[in-house]
Amino acid sequence: MAENASTAGTAPKQGGKGLNVGIVAAAVVTVAAIALWVVQLSGGLVQTNMRNLDNWGLYIMGFMWFVGLSAGGLIVSSVPRVLGMEGFGGISKIAIWTSIAATCCAVGLIVVDLGNPLRIWELFISSNLMSPLMWDVLVITTYLILSVVYLALTLRNEVGKLSDGTLRVFSVVCLVIAVMVHTVTAWIIGVQPSHELWNTALMGPWFVCSALVSGTALVLVVCVALRKVGYLDMDKANLDKMAKWLGAFCIVDLYFFGCDLLTSGWAGGEGAEVVAMLISGVLAPFFWSQTICCAIAAAVCFVPKLRSVPLMTVAGVLGMVAIFCKRFQLIAGGFQIPNVGMAGIVTEYTATGVSGADTTMSAIYSGLVYAPAVMEVGLFAGMIAMGVLIFLLGVKFIDLKPNERSH
Repeated sequence: MAENASTAGTAPKQGGKGLNVGIVAAAVVTVAAIALWVVQLSGGLVQTNMRNLDNWGLYIMGFMWFVGLSAGGLIVSSVPRVLGMEGFGGISKIAIWTSIAATCCAVGLIVVDLGNPLRIWELFISSNLMSPLMWDVLVITTYLILSVVYLALTLRNEVGKLSDGTLRVFSVVCLVIAVMVHTVTAWIIGVQPSHELWNTALMGPWFVCSALVSGTALVLVVCVALRKVGYLDMDKANLDKMAKWLGAFCIVDLYFFGCDLLTSGWAGGEGAEVVAMLISGVLAPFFWSQTICCAIAAAVCFVPKLRSVPLMTVAGVLGMVAIFCKRFQLIAGGFQIPNVGMAGIVTEYTATGVSGADTTMSAIYSGLVYAPAVMEVGLFAGMIAMGVLIFLLGVKFIDLKPNERSH
């Protein structure tokens, strides 16, 4: 009966009371976040803890994190089909839908960070095609459209209305675009020589690898949850394969990070200041949290005795937490080391950590470490809720369950 409904183009409603409760809860948090956004629009971005010297904060950190979750999810869904790999239990549709939900959250955070949604229109009518920021806008827009089309083509393929060869070709296109999305996002900050932590050729590979960690971790956790509630019939052997992917990506991510820090620290100067800031300075809690979370996740994924379903779920959560910590130290750390003295007018309103008449550069930078305001945390939590809401609505109204052709 479900197959007939899918063939007719109308997916049956899935789930029961628990799913409906989740949808309502996510919707309530999302609406609360919209209310916070209205407050921010009325009072301006000055209500956040972002200032001239640290003008990117939790919104941009969240944007990069969600783009990674999205790109990683699409890569996980497309690579097995491109390479002709079997044994992933038909997770393609689920991975694509998680990618779409994460992309919507990333776009939402960009709109929130702009301060006024009308600036999106201004961005297009006065765009500079030589700007990496504009490249990112174009590639993410293309990426979201392709993800939706990819899901539609996958659904058509499973009911015999699209050939496997055509879907495989489109999978290659989606894989290339997914890599481009994160590479272009990395270029936005990597091509800025005025920020010591950011200006590195490894930023592109760094971002792609981080996306693979967080995206694989997200799909793994989602598959475990859907398997637990009986929505997804997936063998543990397939979860083990995905966990091994996650472990490998964690190790590679740590390797890239270690190479960059060793090169920067060995040269001395500002590079050594960056390494000191991360390893033993103000951002050390985020650096070591990332390192430890990735190491634990890799150990769980590689050691057969530890690779139980609950521990694999923990490894997935740790992988996502690790990449968020990496995003925090990357964005916040990029503003910590000044290399242009007195670049603009400095007052207690344009720099954090300044009180009264104490506006010396040393005083300003001693208190520069960014911490998000309550409003920023609330809006970020709302974006997570929006992503959960979109995903749960997909579970309810789209047939994401695998069939024989899915495998």
